[in-house]
Amino acid sequence: MSEKTLTIKIDGAEVKAKAGQTILEAAEEAGIYIPRLCYLKELSPHGSCRVCLVKVGGKFQTACTEPVVDGAEIENNTDEIKQIRRDIVDMLFVEGNHFCMFCEKSGNCELQAVAYRLGILAPKYPYLFPDAEIDGSHPDIFIDKNRCILCGRCVQASKDLDGKGVFEFVGRGPEKKLAVNAEAKLSDTNMDVVDKATDICPVGAIIKKRIGFATPVGQRTYDEKPIGSDIEQKKS
Repeated sequence: MSEKTLTIKIDGAEVKAKAGQTILEAAEEAGIYIPRLCYLKELSPHGSCRVCLVKVGGKFQTACTEPVVDGAEIENNTDEIKQIRRDIVDMLFVEGNHFCMFCEKSGNCELQAVAYRLGILAPKYPYLFPDAEIDGSHPDIFIDKNRCILCGRCVQASKDLDGKGVFEFVGRGPEKKLAVNAEAKLSDTNMDVVDKATDICPVGAIIKKRIGFATPVGQRTYDEKPIGSDIEQKKS
């Protein structure tokens, strides 16, 4: 990555960035939080969740994939963008079966935390209640597709970090779903509990067995501080 310094503006504030950085990377380095669900530093960004949507020169772009350009003016925290993000997160909730009060990922769930950050207490769209599969066949890992938001983290992590390719997407549009590289179930794959793919799910779709509620509710990651607080601390 080039060390050439560029200057951009995010919501009117001047931000120094490096050539080759994305908008999300430059913002994070400057202590500005941009909500995201599919992005993870260890993985190649692909903008599938659209939650990091920003406006660059009046055009919508995903901050995790859009490179910085010298002099660019970026809108991140406007009422328009916040409403779009709320609509996206609302739809993620109603397109799955998310019952936060019963989910052992509650308090550690990024979808739940982003919803709270955006001021969502209950989705405004009607629930679809899809008939989704669960897979408890593996001795150490539980898969609940009711909570899957199709972010693609596990697909990338299994392929690029674990070198296994345990997960893949099948189907298109409303029929798209997560599948494993076996004829039947997760226990037929070579997935291991220490694989990176078991740790990067932003929701409760991939859960390690026998550790549920080890950290009590009220003491979990986003129970104490809102999501993005760690990034914003860089400004103070």
